[in-house]
Amino acid sequence: MGIAELTRNAVDVLPEGALEEKLKLGRPLRVKLGIDVTAPHVTLGNGIPLQRMRAFQDEGHLGVLIVGDYTTRIGDPSGRSATRPMLDPEEIDRNAQRYFEHASTIIDPERTEVRFNSEWLSKVDFAEILRLTRVTTVARILERDDFAKRFAANAPISLSELLYPLMQAYDSVAVEADVELGGTDQTYNLLMGRDVMQAYGLDPQVALTVELLLSFDGTLMSASRGNYIALKEDPNEQFGKAMRVPDELLPQYYRLVIERGEPADDPMEAKLELARFIVRRAWGEEVAGEAEEHFTRVVRRHEAPEKVPEAPLPDGDPIHLPALLVDRLGVGSTSEARRLIEQGGVRLDGEVVKELDLPRARLEGATLQAGKRRFARFRPA
Repeated sequence: MGIAELTRNAVDVLPEGALEEKLKLGRPLRVKLGIDVTAPHVTLGNGIPLQRMRAFQDEGHLGVLIVGDYTTRIGDPSGRSATRPMLDPEEIDRNAQRYFEHASTIIDPERTEVRFNSEWLSKVDFAEILRLTRVTTVARILERDDFAKRFAANAPISLSELLYPLMQAYDSVAVEADVELGGTDQTYNLLMGRDVMQAYGLDPQVALTVELLLSFDGTLMSASRGNYIALKEDPNEQFGKAMRVPDELLPQYYRLVIERGEPADDPMEAKLELARFIVRRAWGEEVAGEAEEHFTRVVRRHEAPEKVPEAPLPDGDPIHLPALLVDRLGVGSTSEARRLIEQGGVRLDGEVVKELDLPRARLEGATLQAGKRRFARFRPA
C-alpha cells in the first residue's frame, strides 16, 4: 500500500519525515485516536480519521481508540466557547460501546485496542500533575486558538480546561503512541502530545491531521448541532441526508468519504452513488437498494412508504412529542426533535403538528412523520 495511502487526505504529517522513520522500525505501529463519547452519533466526519486508522491496520499496524472517560469530566474545549457536558460513567460506557460498534463499519475490530483513560489518569497524584505542567507554559497554552479568542474576549477559562491538552497528551505517554490521528482542530493537542512524550523519555508520536468534513448545511458536521450523517443510523435517514449534500460539496465527499474517483457530471447521479456508498458500507448492498427505493417513493414521488412500521405508544396522557420522536422514530435528541417541530417538519396523518404535548387519543391509530423519511404508525388502543 505504501505511505501515500497511509497519508491520503492528510493536511499535515508532523514533523516532516518522522512517519517514514517510524515505519523503518519494523514493528506494528500504535496508531492512536481519541474519541468523543458525549455525542449521540458517530458521524461521517468522525469517519475520516477512522479511515486513516483502517489504512494503517491494513498494513499490519494496531489502532488504539482512547475513550476519554476521565477527561470527559473536564470537557474538551476545542473550537468551543463552552465546555462539553459531563456524563455519568454508565452513559460513557454505553456510548463507548456504540462508538466502537459503529466505527467497526470502517476499522478492523480485530486490530483495534480500546482503552479508557481513567486507567491511568485516575492514578496520577498531585506531584505527577505538577511534573506534567512543567512541560509547557501558560503563554504556550494560551496560543491555542480557542483559548486565545476567549482570553482576548475576556471570556472565562477554567484551570481545568487549561489542563485538558496536557491530559490528552499524557494519554499518548500511557499507550506509547507512535502516531496520533485527528482533525485539523486537534493539531495543537497532537503536537502537545509530542512535547509531553519527549519529557517522559519516549520517542514522540507523529501527528497526522485530516480535513474537517462539511455538512449538507455548509457548516462543520457536528452530532451536537444535529447537522450530521451518521456512520450507522436508520438507512432511509442516511440515504436521504446524503442526497441533501450540495453540489459544490460533492468533490469533498468523494475525496474524503468514498476516497476514489470523481463525482459524475450529473449531480443527481453523483449524490445517488454517494448515498449508496454510505448505506452499503453500514448495512450492505440489499439494504442500500431498499433505502434507494424508499427515497424514490417518498421523497422524489412524494408517496407514503410502502411499509410504515407500527409502534406502541409509551405510557401517559398527554404524550410529550419530542420524547416520542426520539424513542419511536429515531430522532437523535429531544433538542433536535424540538427544532424539527418548530420548523414544521413533523406531521400527524399528513397535518403539521406544532404542539409539544399531544393527547394520547389523537396519536392512537395515527401515522407520525418526522422530516421526509421517518414514519411510524401507532397501534390503536
